[in-house]
Amino acid sequence: MLKDIEGIIFDLDGTLIDSMWIWPSVDEEYLGARNLRMPEGFQDQMEGMSYRDVAKLFRTTFPSIESSTEEIMEEWIRMAYHKYVNEVPLKSGVKKFLQEMRRREIPMGIATSNTLDLVLDTLKSLEIDFYFSSIHSANEVKSGKPEPDIYLLVSQELGISPKKCLVFEDVPMGILAGKNAGMKVCGVEDSFSANQVQKKKALADFYINHYDEIEMGTFEVCK
Repeated sequence: MLKDIEGIIFDLDGTLIDSMWIWPSVDEEYLGARNLRMPEGFQDQMEGMSYRDVAKLFRTTFPSIESSTEEIMEEWIRMAYHKYVNEVPLKSGVKKFLQEMRRREIPMGIATSNTLDLVLDTLKSLEIDFYFSSIHSANEVKSGKPEPDIYLLVSQELGISPKKCLVFEDVPMGILAGKNAGMKVCGVEDSFSANQVQKKKALADFYINHYDEIEMGTFEVCK
Protein backbone atom coordinates (compact mmCIF):
# COMPACT_ATOMS: atom_id res chain seq x y z
CA MET A 1 0.00 0.00 0.00
CA LEU A 2 2.75 2.45 0.91
CA LYS A 3 5.01 1.67 -2.05
CA ASP A 4 6.05 4.89 -3.86
CA ILE A 5 3.90 6.96 -1.49
CA GLU A 6 5.46 10.29 -0.43
CA GLY A 7 2.50 11.91 1.31
CA ILE A 8 -0.63 10.82 3.18
CA ILE A 9 -3.91 12.73 3.42
CA PHE A 10 -6.72 11.77 5.77
CA ASP A 11 -10.37 12.62 5.95
CA LEU A 12 -11.27 13.19 9.60
CA ASP A 13 -14.76 12.06 10.60
CA GLY A 14 -15.19 8.30 10.39
CA THR A 15 -11.62 7.94 9.13
CA LEU A 16 -9.26 9.13 11.87
CA ILE A 17 -11.87 9.53 14.59
CA ASP A 18 -15.06 7.68 15.50
CA SER A 19 -17.40 10.66 15.21
CA MET A 20 -20.00 10.02 12.50
CA TRP A 21 -22.60 9.19 15.15
CA ILE A 22 -22.59 12.81 16.31
CA TRP A 23 -24.15 14.46 13.29
CA PRO A 24 -27.41 12.49 12.96
CA SER A 25 -28.14 13.29 16.61
CA VAL A 26 -27.31 16.99 16.07
CA ASP A 27 -29.53 17.09 12.96
CA GLU A 28 -32.45 15.43 14.73
CA GLU A 29 -32.13 17.69 17.76
CA TYR A 30 -31.86 20.81 15.58
CA LEU A 31 -34.92 19.90 13.49
CA GLY A 32 -36.90 18.57 16.45
CA ALA A 33 -36.56 21.91 18.25
CA ARG A 34 -38.32 23.43 15.22
CA ASN A 35 -40.96 20.68 14.90
CA LEU A 36 -39.42 19.52 11.63
CA ARG A 37 -38.67 16.00 10.43
CA MET A 38 -35.89 14.83 8.17
CA PRO A 39 -37.17 13.51 4.79
CA GLU A 40 -36.27 9.97 3.80
CA GLY A 41 -32.87 9.83 2.10
CA PHE A 42 -31.90 13.30 3.31
CA GLN A 43 -28.75 12.05 5.07
CA ASP A 44 -27.53 10.52 1.80
CA GLN A 45 -27.76 13.90 0.08
CA MET A 46 -25.31 15.38 2.59
CA GLU A 47 -22.53 12.87 1.97
CA GLY A 48 -19.27 14.61 1.11
CA MET A 49 -20.76 18.11 1.23
CA SER A 50 -18.88 20.91 2.95
CA TYR A 51 -20.29 22.13 6.25
CA ARG A 52 -21.48 25.34 4.58
CA ASP A 53 -23.18 23.47 1.72
CA VAL A 54 -25.06 21.28 4.19
CA ALA A 55 -26.33 24.39 5.97
CA LYS A 56 -27.49 25.76 2.62
CA LEU A 57 -29.24 22.45 1.89
CA PHE A 58 -31.11 22.74 5.21
CA ARG A 59 -32.30 26.23 4.30
CA THR A 60 -33.50 25.03 0.88
CA THR A 61 -35.18 21.89 2.21
CA PHE A 62 -36.81 23.56 5.20
CA PRO A 63 -38.03 27.04 4.12
CA SER A 64 -39.39 27.71 7.62
CA ILE A 65 -35.81 27.94 8.96
CA GLU A 66 -35.18 31.67 9.08
CA SER A 67 -31.56 31.49 10.30
CA SER A 68 -28.76 32.45 7.94
CA THR A 69 -26.26 29.87 6.72
CA GLU A 70 -23.69 31.22 9.18
CA GLU A 71 -26.15 31.11 12.08
CA ILE A 72 -27.04 27.49 11.32
CA MET A 73 -23.38 26.52 11.22
CA GLU A 74 -22.65 28.31 14.50
CA GLU A 75 -25.53 26.57 16.25
CA TRP A 76 -24.42 23.15 14.99
CA ILE A 77 -20.88 23.78 16.21
CA ARG A 78 -22.15 24.72 19.67
CA MET A 79 -24.24 21.54 19.77
CA ALA A 80 -21.41 19.26 18.61
CA TYR A 81 -18.38 20.87 20.27
CA HIS A 82 -18.56 19.17 23.67
CA LYS A 83 -18.94 15.72 22.12
CA TYR A 84 -15.98 16.26 19.78
CA VAL A 85 -13.49 17.43 22.37
CA ASN A 86 -14.63 15.13 25.20
CA GLU A 87 -16.24 11.98 23.80
CA VAL A 88 -14.81 11.20 20.35
CA PRO A 89 -12.08 8.49 20.28
CA LEU A 90 -9.45 7.75 17.65
CA LYS A 91 -10.16 4.86 15.29
CA SER A 92 -8.34 1.63 16.15
CA GLY A 93 -4.61 1.68 15.35
CA VAL A 94 -4.52 5.36 14.30
CA LYS A 95 -2.00 6.61 16.88
CA LYS A 96 0.50 3.86 16.12
CA PHE A 97 0.17 4.44 12.37
CA LEU A 98 0.71 8.19 12.72
CA GLN A 99 3.79 7.56 14.83
CA GLU A 100 5.21 5.18 12.22
CA MET A 101 4.58 7.57 9.33
CA ARG A 102 6.26 10.36 11.28
CA ARG A 103 9.22 8.08 11.95
CA ARG A 104 9.48 7.49 8.20
CA GLU A 105 9.27 11.28 7.64
CA ILE A 106 6.22 10.97 5.39
CA PRO A 107 4.31 14.30 5.42
CA MET A 108 0.67 14.03 6.48
CA GLY A 109 -2.36 16.27 6.04
CA ILE A 110 -6.10 16.38 6.68
CA ALA A 111 -8.81 17.20 4.11
CA THR A 112 -12.15 17.43 5.89
CA SER A 113 -15.69 18.57 5.22
CA ASN A 114 -15.96 19.70 8.84
CA THR A 115 -15.30 23.24 10.10
CA LEU A 116 -11.67 24.12 10.69
CA ASP A 117 -11.96 25.44 14.26
CA LEU A 118 -13.80 22.33 15.42
CA VAL A 119 -11.26 20.10 13.68
CA LEU A 120 -8.26 21.87 15.23
CA ASP A 121 -9.71 21.74 18.75
CA THR A 122 -10.56 18.05 18.34
CA LEU A 123 -7.08 17.15 17.10
CA LYS A 124 -5.54 19.06 19.98
CA SER A 125 -7.76 17.32 22.56
CA LEU A 126 -6.70 13.95 21.11
CA GLU A 127 -3.04 15.07 21.14
CA ILE A 128 -2.43 14.33 17.46
CA ASP A 129 -2.47 17.85 15.98
CA PHE A 130 1.33 18.02 15.64
CA TYR A 131 1.43 15.07 13.22
CA PHE A 132 -0.11 17.10 10.38
CA SER A 133 1.66 19.66 8.19
CA SER A 134 -1.51 20.73 6.36
CA ILE A 135 -5.10 20.86 7.64
CA HIS A 136 -7.88 22.26 5.46
CA SER A 137 -11.67 22.29 5.30
CA ALA A 138 -13.82 21.93 2.20
CA ASN A 139 -15.34 25.26 3.25
CA GLU A 140 -12.12 26.82 1.93
CA VAL A 141 -12.46 25.55 -1.65
CA LYS A 142 -14.93 26.07 -4.48
CA SER A 143 -16.49 22.59 -4.44
CA GLY A 144 -16.75 19.90 -1.76
CA LYS A 145 -16.31 16.17 -2.18
CA PRO A 146 -16.58 14.28 -4.58
CA GLU A 147 -14.78 17.11 -6.39
CA PRO A 148 -11.00 16.91 -5.85
CA ASP A 149 -10.47 20.52 -4.74
CA ILE A 150 -9.78 19.91 -1.04
CA TYR A 151 -7.37 17.03 -1.69
CA LEU A 152 -5.48 19.00 -4.31
CA LEU A 153 -5.17 21.94 -1.90
CA VAL A 154 -3.66 19.78 0.82
CA SER A 155 -1.28 17.94 -1.53
CA GLN A 156 -0.11 21.29 -2.91
CA GLU A 157 0.61 22.58 0.60
CA LEU A 158 2.44 19.36 1.46
CA GLY A 159 4.48 19.80 -1.72
CA ILE A 160 3.68 16.28 -2.89
CA SER A 161 2.44 15.30 -6.36
CA PRO A 162 -1.12 13.89 -6.25
CA LYS A 163 0.04 10.62 -7.84
CA LYS A 164 2.43 10.18 -4.89
CA CYS A 165 -0.31 10.71 -2.28
CA LEU A 166 -2.35 8.10 -0.43
CA VAL A 167 -5.79 9.10 0.84
CA PHE A 168 -7.74 7.51 3.68
CA GLU A 169 -11.54 7.92 3.44
CA ASP A 170 -14.62 6.31 4.99
CA VAL A 171 -17.46 7.17 2.55
CA PRO A 172 -17.93 6.80 -1.22
CA MET A 173 -18.05 10.54 -2.00
CA GLY A 174 -14.76 11.03 -0.15
CA ILE A 175 -13.16 8.09 -1.93
CA LEU A 176 -14.28 9.59 -5.24
CA ALA A 177 -12.74 12.93 -4.27
CA GLY A 178 -9.38 11.27 -3.73
CA LYS A 179 -9.61 9.32 -6.97
CA ASN A 180 -10.69 12.45 -8.87
CA ALA A 181 -7.55 14.11 -7.52
CA GLY A 182 -5.44 11.36 -9.11
CA MET A 183 -4.48 9.79 -5.78
CA LYS A 184 -4.46 6.26 -4.42
CA VAL A 185 -7.27 5.76 -1.90
CA CYS A 186 -7.71 3.38 1.02
CA GLY A 187 -11.27 2.90 2.23
CA VAL A 188 -11.75 2.74 5.99
CA GLU A 189 -14.37 0.65 7.78
CA ASP A 190 -16.91 2.65 9.76
CA SER A 191 -20.23 1.53 11.24
CA PHE A 192 -21.98 4.64 9.94
CA SER A 193 -21.35 3.56 6.33
CA ALA A 194 -21.70 -0.20 6.91
CA ASN A 195 -24.39 -0.43 4.21
CA GLN A 196 -21.95 1.04 1.66
CA VAL A 197 -19.03 -1.35 2.10
CA GLN A 198 -19.25 -2.90 -1.35
CA LYS A 199 -19.56 0.49 -3.00
CA LYS A 200 -16.54 1.73 -1.06
CA LYS A 201 -14.47 -1.30 -2.06
CA ALA A 202 -15.50 -0.91 -5.72
CA LEU A 203 -14.15 2.66 -5.72
CA ALA A 204 -11.05 2.30 -3.52
CA ASP A 205 -7.63 0.83 -4.23
CA PHE A 206 -7.33 -0.68 -0.74
CA TYR A 207 -9.58 -1.31 2.25
CA ILE A 208 -8.91 -1.62 5.99
CA ASN A 209 -11.03 -2.50 9.01
CA HIS A 210 -8.42 -0.94 11.30
CA TYR A 211 -5.03 0.70 10.81
CA ASP A 212 -3.03 -2.19 12.32
CA GLU A 213 -3.82 -4.14 9.14
CA ILE A 214 -1.38 -1.94 7.21
CA GLU A 215 1.63 -3.03 9.28
CA MET A 216 0.34 -6.59 9.40
CA GLY A 217 -0.10 -6.69 5.62
CA THR A 218 -3.66 -7.99 6.00
CA PHE A 219 -5.38 -5.05 4.27
CA GLU A 220 -7.54 -5.76 1.23
CA VAL A 221 -6.35 -4.87 -2.27
CA CYS A 222 -9.48 -3.85 -4.14
CA LYS A 223 -8.11 -3.46 -7.68
